[in-house]
Amino acid sequence: MDEDFEFPVSSNNAAAEEMDMDMGMGMDDIDVPEPDPVMKVDEEKEIGKSGIKKKLLKEGEGWEHPSQGDDIEVHYVGTLLDGTQFDSSCDRGTPFKFKLGEGQVIKGWDEGIKTMKKGEKALFTIPPDMAYGESGSPPTIPPNATLQFEVELLSWISVKDICKDGGIFKKILIEGEGWQNPKDLDEVFVKYEARLEDGTVVSKSDGVEFTVEDGYCCPALSKAVKTMKKGEKVILTVKPQYAFGQTGKVGSGEDGGVPPNATLQINLELISWKIVSEVTNDKKVLKRILKEGEGYERPNDSALVKVKLIGKLQDGTVFVKKGHNEGEPFEFKIDEEQVVDGLDKAVKKMKKGEIALITIQPEYAFGAFDSPQDLAVVPGNSVVYYEVELVSFVKEKESWDMSTQEKIEAAGKKKEEGNVLFKAGKYVRASKRYEKAVSFIEYESSFSDDEKQQAKLLKVTSNLNNAACKLKLKEYKEAAKLCSKVLEIDSKNVKALYRRAQAYIQLVDLDLAELDIKKALEIDPDNRDVKLEYKVLKEKIKEYNKKDAQFYGNIFAKMNKLEQSGGAKNEAAPMTIDSKA
Repeated sequence: MDEDFEFPVSSNNAAAEEMDMDMGMGMDDIDVPEPDPVMKVDEEKEIGKSGIKKKLLKEGEGWEHPSQGDDIEVHYVGTLLDGTQFDSSCDRGTPFKFKLGEGQVIKGWDEGIKTMKKGEKALFTIPPDMAYGESGSPPTIPPNATLQFEVELLSWISVKDICKDGGIFKKILIEGEGWQNPKDLDEVFVKYEARLEDGTVVSKSDGVEFTVEDGYCCPALSKAVKTMKKGEKVILTVKPQYAFGQTGKVGSGEDGGVPPNATLQINLELISWKIVSEVTNDKKVLKRILKEGEGYERPNDSALVKVKLIGKLQDGTVFVKKGHNEGEPFEFKIDEEQVVDGLDKAVKKMKKGEIALITIQPEYAFGAFDSPQDLAVVPGNSVVYYEVELVSFVKEKESWDMSTQEKIEAAGKKKEEGNVLFKAGKYVRASKRYEKAVSFIEYESSFSDDEKQQAKLLKVTSNLNNAACKLKLKEYKEAAKLCSKVLEIDSKNVKALYRRAQAYIQLVDLDLAELDIKKALEIDPDNRDVKLEYKVLKEKIKEYNKKDAQFYGNIFAKMNKLEQSGGAKNEAAPMTIDSKA
């Protein structure tokens, strides 16, 4: 047969359309499960609940299937059950193309082809109500005909509704590499061309870099690149809400004007991007990767790192340069305050061989005052930039690599480091040391009896000292938890009761604070610190009792005033009815 068999919906498939309207059923309402992954060649199975049968003739490639909106390309041969052929794209020598799931073909095709893989060949047996129904398609297809189609899925171009509101459709022309997509903070490098529906070019660039969350040209570019992979090429169909909206855009320079409510077609290629990550949760230290590192390991606290670095101000002034021009790499220990805090935190998140640009706000750099450095003075409140290459690092030995005695020695060392930091008023860093000390000896199952006793003593002192840090840092709930851990080991530890009482007083859990203080005095009646804290507690109780008395006194005064001013008489007013009703 010479004419192209286009599976019309609006004319020859009218009966099928009427059936849909009567049943209130759309294509998306039919439940078609994914094909059985172990379906064998020449095996036949029913797919879904609509009576369509599929016989696998040739296995396809990979694991992906086309989905609604994708542009499909197939070869097919259509026959009646008696073997009469009524159409064949193979005979014409031209693949058949259509958009999946949008009513351009009979329903049996939409449902069957979405179960196929690229290169797969299958025979579909399609009942009348999923084909041409009672009307048939004269003169080739009689009424109520069950049809068979041998279909080979040659390829498809994926079309995705990336905002799930019909605002941006993305058609993939060339698949990208890997699995990662850019995030909001990342800096992408793209090539694009934006046209009106009549083909007029309104904006283009052979290479432009921008931060994803800041966007470029129109909102669609930012939305689209977040769904793309490196090297991916796409065509975007962009509705006005993601283009230039109701107002359009006036032309300027090389960019043309965009009329109000205009839909755009944008060819977009994601050439590359630089990953930018938050080092601190407040976005005041950002790390932009210029070159990926090796492996997956990163330095830990107290790791010895070797770096090449250049430190610059916003105007480009270099204030430090180490490890370049054949010089030895700069060496320092993580979390030892040998470099500014922001640099310390950022290097801890790098891999060996990684090169990164680190942007550090003043709070994590040199602060509010001028700071003389090797090559220049860093003015107060300066944002600074470090280009850093992590040449190598040696991690501090982790607990799982230690013998039991090594764990106890390491815990003792961390506790002593914490003590030095506490005395220097560096409570955050001291707290981390105490936590690390406890982590070395947390699990005692392999310890000897003598080692268990040493571990318990270290746990008690480290947790007690950490609780003192938390009190200084006003982290009262954490302080109370640490003291409770100590009391689980030593229920009569006066320091733990005392410090937990201090935390409870600040948390206004005065009853619990009183219980702890009384218990501490039972154990050590002459403890001066506990006695002083008891006085503080009694003052707090008086203060809160006074506030409570004042609060309730005010309420009672207001109630008395209300009664004296006739409030009781007015209470009946809401119960009265409108006489005009």
